[in-house]
Amino acid sequence: MIQVKYIPVGTGYFVTVNKNVLVYRVIIGLLLLTIVGLVLKFVVLGRTGAEVDGRTTILLEPSERAVVLAEMRQFLSGIQQMLEAAERNDAAAIAKLARPLGMAAAQAVPAGLAAKLPLEFKTLGHSVHQDFDRIAMDAEAMDDVRLSLRQLGETMKKCVACHAAYQIAPASGAQR
Repeated sequence: MIQVKYIPVGTGYFVTVNKNVLVYRVIIGLLLLTIVGLVLKFVVLGRTGAEVDGRTTILLEPSERAVVLAEMRQFLSGIQQMLEAAERNDAAAIAKLARPLGMAAAQAVPAGLAAKLPLEFKTLGHSVHQDFDRIAMDAEAMDDVRLSLRQLGETMKKCVACHAAYQIAPASGAQR
């Protein structure tokens, strides 16, 4: 049972609370700080290393690094094929090529790997996946190759920004 005492002070009252309530509040405060720290570490910061060339180094195990690099190679291959489809004025092919690079592909990233990636990296990656979904939908709906090329150009700016800001490296002791 919580005991509250009202002590008259001047024109108002000063409230005192049982010591148990104070202990509970301290424990809750410490738990909240711990949760905030864990969210900061695993959601916002990820697992990063020193900046050698001005880019943030994301430290991953070799198998995790392989997953990220394979996804980037899929982006690059898909973009190259979309450019060929655009040269043929084939919006349907652009849609077919862009769709597998969309958010469906992002769902394949293991949660443990995602926890190691900095929030800004994840945000950029998700926006690129969303861009590919938009390119696919618009190519199907509007049959406008020039629009697809403009959208692809905007998406590529995100790729360039990401590669300028980050590098993927093996965690300490792992070989490239």
